[in-house]
Amino acid sequence: MSTLPTFDPQRALHLAERTFAIEAAALQGLAARQGPGFAGAVQAMLGCTGRVIVMGMGKSGHVGRKIAATLASTGTPAFFVHPAEASHGDLGMVQPGDVVLAISNSGESDELGAILPALRRLGVTLVAMTGKPGSTLARHADHQVSCAVDQEACPLNLAPTASTTAQMALGDALAVALLDARGFREEDFARSHPGGALGRKLLVHVAELMTQGDALPLVAEDTPFIAMMRTMSAQGLGVAVVVDGQQRLRGVFTDGDLRRLIERGADLLTLTAGTAMHPGGKTIRDEALAAEAATLMEQHRITSVVVLDAEQRVVGLLTIGALMRAKVV
Repeated sequence: MSTLPTFDPQRALHLAERTFAIEAAALQGLAARQGPGFAGAVQAMLGCTGRVIVMGMGKSGHVGRKIAATLASTGTPAFFVHPAEASHGDLGMVQPGDVVLAISNSGESDELGAILPALRRLGVTLVAMTGKPGSTLARHADHQVSCAVDQEACPLNLAPTASTTAQMALGDALAVALLDARGFREEDFARSHPGGALGRKLLVHVAELMTQGDALPLVAEDTPFIAMMRTMSAQGLGVAVVVDGQQRLRGVFTDGDLRRLIERGADLLTLTAGTAMHPGGKTIRDEALAAEAATLMEQHRITSVVVLDAEQRVVGLLTIGALMRAKVV
């Protein structure tokens, strides 16, 4: 029967601390290793008329997939191609005008080495991310960025640990330099992340979420109070919107207003929408961002806003419930 290895909690904590220290030192050392090669790589990617193709084997390949995704999401069209698959047809994904970012700590990956001549024949710009400036990969490259580290965090100094952390950080540095050079903005980021929280805040407009048409709880000023309450109940939004003959806002009446009238002992049967409403009300344009409506509701501690068009006519009602369902708030 096999026995479980002895576990020493203190040694585990010591190794964790050692790993953090080694990888932090590796990252600190990266800055001093960068120079014209890094700037040349950024310029090549910035001027690329095709795509940035990221390649790498093993752990470098896993890092490469993340780098490609980061580049693509920050304004630099990019994708990952597996070097071994490239030798068996996937090299067709690489076209003249592309930039290839090849990642290999040793610079001697057999799979990358096998396709270097083909890449040169294609006329692509080759950027090498490697820890060995004299390696085969480095010698074939147009630009080099150094991911060299003094040691791996692995106690055997074998498993890619600090070196892959360095590669990841270099990929982020390239992406940051590129997005800055492109003038990449929050709005651009949102367009490539439409399903994320930022995308919803920067892309979703009031008109997309508002209640409109026959579902709007609209009443005229002379509408009897009981009829107004029936409209409110039928639409289930907790508010009635009082408008004039040109559908311009006169006021609103909410569930809270009803509670306050009852507390005062008002004779509800004698009231109309015009006498029960509170004049005006918070409004927002239909073309505004939904996030602006959320801010307006939060500032005034209300649960809905009336939506107006360019002619200041009531065209909708936006509720906090609709914002929550769309995950804007």
